[in-house]
Amino acid sequence: MTKMIAGQALAKTLEEWGVDHVYGIPGGSINHTVEGLYLEKDKIKYIQVRHEEVGAIAASADAKFTGKIGVAFGSAGPGATHLFNGLYDAKMDHVPVLALVGQVPQPVMNTNFFQEMDEGPMFDDVSVFNRTVTTAEQIPYVITQAIREAYRQKGVAVVQIPEDLSAKEIDYIPTKTPKVVKNTFNQEVDQKAVKDTLKMIKEAKHPLVYAGRGLLGARDTLQKFAEQFNLPVMNTVPATGVISTDSPNFIGTFGRLGTKSGFEALQEADLIIFLASEFPFANFWPKDLKIIDVNINPFDIGKTVNIDYPVIADAKSYLQALIDTRETRPANAWLKANQENKKNWDAWLDDLAEDDSKGLNPESVTKHVKQIAGPNDTFAIDTGNVSEWGVRGVPMNKNQRFAISGLFATMGFGIPGSIAGALDAPNGQSWSLSGDGGFSMVVQDIITQARYQLPVINIVFSNERFGFIYYEQVESKQHLYGVDLTGADWAKVAEGLGGIGFTAKNIKDLDEIFAKVVDLQKSGNKKPIVINAEIKDDDPVATAFMPLDAKKYGEDIAKSYAEKYGIDRSKQPALSELLEKYSK
Repeated sequence: MTKMIAGQALAKTLEEWGVDHVYGIPGGSINHTVEGLYLEKDKIKYIQVRHEEVGAIAASADAKFTGKIGVAFGSAGPGATHLFNGLYDAKMDHVPVLALVGQVPQPVMNTNFFQEMDEGPMFDDVSVFNRTVTTAEQIPYVITQAIREAYRQKGVAVVQIPEDLSAKEIDYIPTKTPKVVKNTFNQEVDQKAVKDTLKMIKEAKHPLVYAGRGLLGARDTLQKFAEQFNLPVMNTVPATGVISTDSPNFIGTFGRLGTKSGFEALQEADLIIFLASEFPFANFWPKDLKIIDVNINPFDIGKTVNIDYPVIADAKSYLQALIDTRETRPANAWLKANQENKKNWDAWLDDLAEDDSKGLNPESVTKHVKQIAGPNDTFAIDTGNVSEWGVRGVPMNKNQRFAISGLFATMGFGIPGSIAGALDAPNGQSWSLSGDGGFSMVVQDIITQARYQLPVINIVFSNERFGFIYYEQVESKQHLYGVDLTGADWAKVAEGLGGIGFTAKNIKDLDEIFAKVVDLQKSGNKKPIVINAEIKDDDPVATAFMPLDAKKYGEDIAKSYAEKYGIDRSKQPALSELLEKYSK
């Protein structure tokens, strides 16, 4: 038993749970919590961000990169409300985050005091646990319960702390209870589900796997299953990296951020093994295929699409049970046609990367990223057209980690996510990829990267346009309004904020800049780097609907689509044509 202020006891409780850094900005209503962090500064690092939103998003990214709880704090009033963007990102992507929220001292609560707000109802919707502590002595206990619930329910826990309570001296007793984060038991999968799955796979002509984020960390199991049963594999965008991007069975993803190979595979498929996801765009899949939905949470089964066969199970255990049967499926025309379709798509992206005759293509930038990326790098991808370029271009073939604002899709995710990546994986290079719209929302926290000597490489795709929204206005035949952006020299901005700035306008510039970046990092550079890539303002190829199959959509539609996006149909035959080729 040790005497200390409750704010220090709070910090020690975080340490017990393995938290080694927290994000936030001090304020009058949370200063004694910050004092507690100061007293434990040798064990837990305080990261001073320049906006609480950045801290909350970084905490969410921590959880996405590591699976461990991220922690951010804000003072009462504006400090609290600024947290919401990051907290909703964590809520909607189901990752554990703890928000410590300041509150005015108890004696002046309910007196319309300065910055006083009724914070409880504010956080009800975003949280799985939401409490205001009422005594100083209970602070360590409440923090522990908050973290337990954040892990158990995979969501946001909020603890509001009146400032006078965190300042009070208490007797601190470390808990003896082991910190249980997740179950370590081996699940026994229903053998009827295994037999029924095998039967459905054997009966299907065109089965494929659609893997979700719940399979992250099970790459070897998914790869072995795909190879044993010779199945093409797709993944949701938040699950990027769940299977190696170099895997011969991987054919991409579906939707606005998708691939030709992914879109066409779904049009030809007759069975989807849908694993560990609540993918909201599944309701856009063709309606005439069968779906096996595997999820450990029964409430997520059939949540976004009508399914034919439910399996309540951990997806990794389910795949292992199928592997253990030693059954297989031949590598027939279905797999071979999908593999060639993906190779053709990759070749088309490579062609774009080599061409700057009409301006710099974003694919040229991601190709340079891929060339110097290391095996332990982290990638924080912002929202917008940059999401497409990031998903299609960054390598996820070794121990790299990927984070994106999936279901919430908030702009401004890149820089905060890269701060988390630099802290979570110091043995790798941290990257942020942003459009100029999202970058400008949080650019001030390049200062944070500089302050803590985090040599993040920040890529800005600059085209002076909200590209994703521009496309939506064009497609819905609206007036183009509010989507143009006033540009800025982001390289100079970076230098003004303590970083190193470069501007690229063509492939030659990229070659020179990336060579300099490699030299800088090898020489021990500690400053953040910003590469302002001035790309052409063409829309990315629309992959949500790719009518290149003339037999399905008609010659006129196929020809018009191909001409619009510069696609050589002789080099990008439809999947149906490839199926005919391999079926002969």
